[in-house]
Amino acid sequence: QVHLVESGGGLVQTGGSLRLSCADSGRTLSNYAMGWFRQAPGKEREFVATISFNVQITSYTDSAKGRFTISRDNAKNTVYLQMNSLKPEDTAVYYCAARAIGPSQIPYAYDYWGQGTQVTVSS
Repeated sequence: QVHLVESGGGLVQTGGSLRLSCADSGRTLSNYAMGWFRQAPGKEREFVATISFNVQITSYTDSAKGRFTISRDNAKNTVYLQMNSLKPEDTAVYYCAARAIGPSQIPYAYDYWGQGTQVTVSS
């Protein structure tokens, strides 16, 4: 069973940066494609970024391109989301997710989810 734990969220001013981490203390994540999603109050969960198990494929939502970078360190069993130039509209709970096949932008395509970490960007 995959057990994902996110960390790194917090309060940051507009233009600031945060790095989110997602790890599994038990099962290796190296065989899974990973995704980051976010959900703001009153809104549906939306895709942010995804990465293949071998790092060869990444994709981003348009609003994240050029500002966010997804990466992974399979030796550390950890996936990261580096977020730069943060905006108030980036405020949301951020979730990481894992799926056994390839990367996907669709939330229900993922098999495992973390509990989320809050990101708040003040104006």
